[in-house]
Formats: sequence, C-alpha cells, structure tokens
Amino acid sequence: MKTFVLAALLCKSASAFTLSSIDSHRLIDTSLNANNNEADASRRSFFSTLTISTAAALSVSGLNSMPAFADGMDVNDFLKSGQVAMPMGVSGQAGKSKPRTGIIFRDGSEIARDAKTGDVLTEIVLSANSPDPVGVLTSFTSPWPVAKGAVFDIECRDSKTGDAAFLSVTSKLKGKNIEDLKNSFFTEELFSPTGRFSFYGPPTDVKVSKSYMDGKNRVLEMGFSILSQSTGAEIPRKAIVVASVPEGTDEAVMLATSTTAIRWKKGVENDVRKVSESFKAVASPSTGMKVRARPDKYDDIF
Repeated sequence: MKTFVLAALLCKSASAFTLSSIDSHRLIDTSLNANNNEADASRRSFFSTLTISTAAALSVSGLNSMPAFADGMDVNDFLKSGQVAMPMGVSGQAGKSKPRTGIIFRDGSEIARDAKTGDVLTEIVLSANSPDPVGVLTSFTSPWPVAKGAVFDIECRDSKTGDAAFLSVTSKLKGKNIEDLKNSFFTEELFSPTGRFSFYGPPTDVKVSKSYMDGKNRVLEMGFSILSQSTGAEIPRKAIVVASVPEGTDEAVMLATSTTAIRWKKGVENDVRKVSESFKAVASPSTGMKVRARPDKYDDIF
C-alpha cells in the first residue's frame, strides 16, 4: 500500500514538473511583466533597438528560456573539472549554504539564451531593498548552455570541462569611480566565503596578473586555485572578470569567466576572452512599471 501511494505521488509530481517546464518555455518577453500591456509594448520596442549584440540576436525561434531545477550531481565530472557540473541533490547540499552572488531577478524575468548564437539575456534588480530599485539588463554570449539547479543564479557552463561564466553583483561602491577601486575590492567580493567559487572552501593563490579599463568596464585577469570536493587537492584556474556599473547605480555587475589552467593553455583562453568581451549591463528603459524583485524559488531548500 505504501509503495502504491508513493508511486502515485511521484507520478503527480512528474506531471506537475512537465506542465511547469512547458509553461516556462512559452515564447514571452523574458524580462517583462505582462500585467501592463502598454508598458510591455514599450519595453519590447526597446529590445528591438538595443545595440548590444545579445538583444539584436535574440529571435522568436531561438529563445530558450531555461528556469533552473534541482537535479543530481555528476561526481566523476567534478573530479575532472573541480566544480559542480550539474546541480547537487538536496542530500549533497546538506550543511551548505547557497552561494551568494548578489543576483536578484526582476519579477517576471527568466534567463533567455539563443541556442544558435549563444546570446544570453536577463533582467536583474540593483538596490532591491531601497525605495528606488533599478532594473538592469544583462547580456553576454556563451558557447556553454545555461546551468540548471538550485546552486546557480545566472551561469553558463560546460558540464564536462568545468568551463563557465557567471554573473555576480558587488556591494556598494560608495560613490567611487570603478577605475579608482583597488583590485582587492573585486577579488574580495568574488572570492568571499559565501561566493560562487567558495562552495567547497575559499580559493587560494589568488593573483591578479592584469587590471585595466576597457571603455567604461573594469577588467581583471587572474589565476587562483579551488579545492576538489573529494580529494581536497587544489585545481588551478584562470579567469577574466569584467565589472560594469550601470548608469544610475552604485553597484558593479561582474561577469566571471573561467577555465582550468591546463585548458587555458590549450586554447580555451580565446573562448574566455570572447565571452568576457561580449558582456553588457545597462539600466532598463523606463516604462512606468514598478521595479519589483522576484522571490528566490530556492530559498526554502537551503
């Protein structure tokens, strides 16, 4: 009898999951709230005229909205790449907190990736707890698919190699210009104990080899080592971090793109640079719609 009841519950759960997946892939404007038709049309018009490469490349046939769902973890893959390739199950996350990237999605927004071009687009909120939260459109081009699971916010990664790119948001700049900030400001934010790279312990041997401005963006090239989940061995990685401060905000949005040091030497450096150079973070157009933060669907897991 218990087996029968359990099977029935599983079937019901699977059915709900399927319906949710189908509904989430409907071709809607992934960064808008459809409650205001007039504002919705205005925002779609903005997308069509954006000069950034992502918005120009997105098409109805290519959009692939990919909300994240928890899944199992490939331990063998982790041993090769040094990072979680696929989301861990709840049991594997026991005693761990979700990495804090500072990413807060705008209500009604999901991650959209064009499967043909690799262009990734979503809308986040900065200063979400202030009286005047700001919507920000973020975009970059990635050869890797969107990562799914409770430990990810906005991240694309290759589950076999560990090559990855993810977004994070810094603390307040306190009115300072991004070019005047010390390298340590960015590394401390990126490698904080609760950060994405610190899921199995804080990275070591962090060294910034280059730091420069590319237009209005701050770029840091660096190396560091992360810990293997099973052996505790250090795995060297190379990364390029691009930080941008959208107009009207006092926080920087960072794209961290990385690979193992071995793969970097084998030519993946070119992919990392292309992803980094494609990054954009701009204030969303004003439409009269109130900027609201989307509740984190995975807060109850951790």
